[in-house]
Amino acid sequence: MQPGIETMQPGIETMQPGIKTMQPGIEKYALLADRQSAALVAEGGIDWWCPPRFDARAVFARLLGGADNGRWVLRPVAGRVTGRGYRTGSFVLDTDWAGPTGTAVSTDFLCARVAGFDGIGETLIRRITCTAGSIEVDSELVMRFDYGRVRPWVRRRRDAGGNPVLHALAGPDSLTLHGPALAPDGYVHRGRHRLTAGESLTWTLAWLPAYAGVAEALEVDPELERAVEHWRAWRDSVPLSCGYAEAAADSLTVLRALTSRRTGGIVAAPTTSLPELIGGERNWDYRYTWLRDSAFTIQALVGHGHHRVAVHWRDWLLRAIAGDPEDLQIMYGLDGERQLPEQTLDHLAGYRASRPVRVGNQAYTQYQADVVGEIMIALDQLRRAGLENGEGEFAWALQLNLLDLTERRLDVPDRGIWEVRGDPQKFTHGRVMMWAAFDRGIRAVEEHGLTGPVERWRGLREQLRTEILTHGVRAGAFVQHYATDEVDAALLQIPQTGFVAADSDLMRATVTRIEQDLLDPHGFVRRYRPTGADGLSGGEGAFVMCSFWLVEQYARSGRRTDAVALMEKLLATRNDVGLLAEEYDAESGRLLGNFPQAFSHLALVRAAEALG
Repeated sequence: MQPGIETMQPGIETMQPGIKTMQPGIEKYALLADRQSAALVAEGGIDWWCPPRFDARAVFARLLGGADNGRWVLRPVAGRVTGRGYRTGSFVLDTDWAGPTGTAVSTDFLCARVAGFDGIGETLIRRITCTAGSIEVDSELVMRFDYGRVRPWVRRRRDAGGNPVLHALAGPDSLTLHGPALAPDGYVHRGRHRLTAGESLTWTLAWLPAYAGVAEALEVDPELERAVEHWRAWRDSVPLSCGYAEAAADSLTVLRALTSRRTGGIVAAPTTSLPELIGGERNWDYRYTWLRDSAFTIQALVGHGHHRVAVHWRDWLLRAIAGDPEDLQIMYGLDGERQLPEQTLDHLAGYRASRPVRVGNQAYTQYQADVVGEIMIALDQLRRAGLENGEGEFAWALQLNLLDLTERRLDVPDRGIWEVRGDPQKFTHGRVMMWAAFDRGIRAVEEHGLTGPVERWRGLREQLRTEILTHGVRAGAFVQHYATDEVDAALLQIPQTGFVAADSDLMRATVTRIEQDLLDPHGFVRRYRPTGADGLSGGEGAFVMCSFWLVEQYARSGRRTDAVALMEKLLATRNDVGLLAEEYDAESGRLLGNFPQAFSHLALVRAAEALG
């Protein structure tokens, strides 16, 4: 056989040059998570994994390319999926299979450690058990580093206990495979194994830094029990009493899964470059922490009494923004990194040919006027819950600096919540959030005994209010920014600041405009009309988050019937394991954009709370 040319077993994607199979629909994927990194699995194939942290270089990147960019397939020969689900609210995934002569269940999960190594590592664990009759199991492992660009040196070795392993090494990365032997076939490793009822096979694939050598064998059953118990304990600790408590608890668990166990930073999504429109260019890297997401997460957790974990997010936020306020960014790396340069990976074909594939996110250099307001609102909510009176000089000093920065940028146009790459504008939502920043500063002084130039803040608050009502309103409704008559779904967030009530005439008129201009034919909300003014070409799907915002607005303005109808429709867009992407295409019934999306799940929690 020529190197790099592989023959394929039935049902496994061919990797011969020029022959490609599309990736599964985004909604077909399930998330594996250990609060350190994430993997995506569909139909027995793990197509995305970035150990040992969310934003690391992928070792499986078939999600954005072909099988030769890395994947791991494990499934019965000629088998079909008959069902799948997470164990008791965990991210341990069980998948049921039916084959020609028997049935099976496969179990996949992540473990945030490597046996015999005290540093940061990660282990991917896969098991398949025959439950009736007999089955043949195919395993195909394509190990690649650096988003599929690097083929590692693969050797058969033994670990410290004498167990035979497959060890892959290149540059800073290594992988160690324990389990039934796989045979080399060009640049791929394959195996076929026969099982009868009650028999099972287990593999572990551990990522270690290359200098650490070969990973030791992991005791899988105790790790499985620990993983299930960890997630069960979290789920049981989430106090929910709203009408959609189960859906809200699922979404809070997803938010937990997207949060770094080490730092408390929450990634917007564990993926990069899943397109907002198939074949389009709106493909972004979301594996970073936006201040806005962290602020909204704090609000959601405090609103449900989950105070200790909310403080964990707060501490990350305060660490990230520490330093010169002039250096404030809208987003950071998981550890608070400030440099997130954007590049394209031209060797990857993209998800269903959607290019470019980007890593890094140049939006970190943008100014967005709303961010300080969202931070101030979140910290104000913590104070009101009795958690911030002892915050000390550090946290309040940072907030004073943020308000000073907001004052200095009072007349500076920005890029808005949607990170437009067109001309900066004075976005109405952002100007309202600036108003909210000063409003929460005034509350901190008046209601919590902190000190600050409250009279000056009152003047700035009133100045902004007058300006917004003068320039941010047309024909009795809010507009997207001062230089347009268009509307924007971000305007649905205005009542949450206290600037106007949800049932005010201004908001009712704004909602009418949004219903006229931004609802798709199926009743889902687009964030704005993509006219090209955002600096990008092409369209996009309806935004799940924005649609949940409309549910919240309906509920808080007395339109409960409309709120419930839209809520039910949105819950039906979740995939079979309860996950939401950034967008939804109702025509095809497909999820779009990075997946799963933290903001979509945050918005679900808030909508459920409003309906409760």
